[in-house]
Amino acid sequence: MPASPAVTPDVPATTPRAKRVDRVVGVADVQVSNDPGERLVTYALGSCLGIAVHDPVANVAGLLHVMLPTGAIDAAKMQAKPAMFVDSGVPLLFKECYRLGAKKERMIVKVAGGAYAGANEEDDRFQIGKRNVLALRKLLWKNGVMIHSQDTGGVQTSRTMWLDVATGAVTLKVNGVESQL
Repeated sequence: MPASPAVTPDVPATTPRAKRVDRVVGVADVQVSNDPGERLVTYALGSCLGIAVHDPVANVAGLLHVMLPTGAIDAAKMQAKPAMFVDSGVPLLFKECYRLGAKKERMIVKVAGGAYAGANEEDDRFQIGKRNVLALRKLLWKNGVMIHSQDTGGVQTSRTMWLDVATGAVTLKVNGVESQL
């Protein structure tokens, strides 16, 4: 079910419209768009990854919020919720962007999240954030795709990620501070 859009002021103005629509990408969710008046946003990226892709020629953008590196341990869950896992969510993200006219060789990939859940790296028993980043890098490398920029890791760090469909600009909010990725 698509997330309900929220209208927010355009800061900074990148489209001819005075307002822009934010479309929320939930946990274990993927959204794609070719509407230059939209921004895709996902919240609470801790050990999860936000994977943003943009084709500047086709003006297509997509955002994926994955929780775990692989769905191999639960094939039924991977089938029902492919966006939950790196190994099934990333192919889904790219295929949905291709459906709107994007091409792999033009895709710009930006990534955020992958934080440690413990007080430090040693206290993070399952290392989900680190494993998510490694699974993503391996999958992209196997398919000839490079990560253009990233903000990953950190200890108990939560990030909000916005992707501007018109420009491909990615804004992060970490500990109340916004920056461009």
